Amino acid sequence: MGKVSSADQTIAAVGEFGLIDRVTEQIGSSEYVLLGPGDDAAHVATADGTFVVSTDILVEGRHFRRDWSSAADVGHKAAAANLSDINAMGGVATALTMAFAAPADLPEQWALEMVAAFEAECATVGAHLVGGDVSSADQVVISVTAFGDAERPVTRAGAQLGDVVAYAGTLGLSAAGYAALSRGFRSPKVAVDAHRRPVPPYAAGPAAAAAGATAMIDVSDGFVADLGHLARASKVAVDVRSEAFVLPEAVETLASALGGLDPLSFVLGGGEDFALVATFPSASSLPEGWTVVGEVREGAGEVTVDGEPYAGTPGHRHFA
Repeated sequence: MGKVSSADQTIAAVGEFGLIDRVTEQIGSSEYVLLGPGDDAAHVATADGTFVVSTDILVEGRHFRRDWSSAADVGHKAAAANLSDINAMGGVATALTMAFAAPADLPEQWALEMVAAFEAECATVGAHLVGGDVSSADQVVISVTAFGDAERPVTRAGAQLGDVVAYAGTLGLSAAGYAALSRGFRSPKVAVDAHRRPVPPYAAGPAAAAAGATAMIDVSDGFVADLGHLARASKVAVDVRSEAFVLPEAVETLASALGGLDPLSFVLGGGEDFALVATFPSASSLPEGWTVVGEVREGAGEVTVDGEPYAGTPGHRHFA
């Protein structure tokens, strides 16, 4: 068989990150673009300073279900996902815009409650919704662009040999909540609530930047998958120790209830808790709330657990 041309190649065949790579190849740059595509946010210069900016999208049926989550839940989650990207650069969000599309028969009250909750989540870091757009669609789609300030943006590409790897926030709860809801459960409540309304560690990003973090990313797809992005961007390898992670009680409870699953699989492969993982020059430089779980080694993007390749699912991948 001959080689498949790009005209015939599907997005599923290319993959989420392959598509991003190909799109990035077509994008230009300028003196104002200090950091372009490929990180949690871009870093852009202006005539009187700089800012960081990121866009994220929530699609009904993919990121949330209206029979599982209230309008307020969806609003909080949409804001948290975008505020987290600015947090992962060591910054603080200041303003957000929203493009909202929905079926014509969606109750107006649903949209109003979603936006009110979105604004409430933004206010936790002092940010506000400042504009956007509205359109019709077959399902609810919420696309958000977040702008913020970062005194020292921390990228994915700065990890150095000998750095320690640490995380801040909670890991595994959202994935456990999703597993529970998928099986018709409504408990453990703390896990279900974490899936509906994740609680990112908003103070941890700026604190890590101030403490000298060398690289950082948020955990949106899965700990191993996202740490892999950091390792590849930094051109290093990373090894983490399984016993170093804090296993939430609700994760252990659900894993047992589902037939004795390994609770660590939710922690290492689960996403959407929007925890942060970062590298630091030493354990003594960690701010409060960060837990050391591994170290940076020589390599080319590999992530190992207890010295071995991770055998589980590293995280979610669109189009897979």
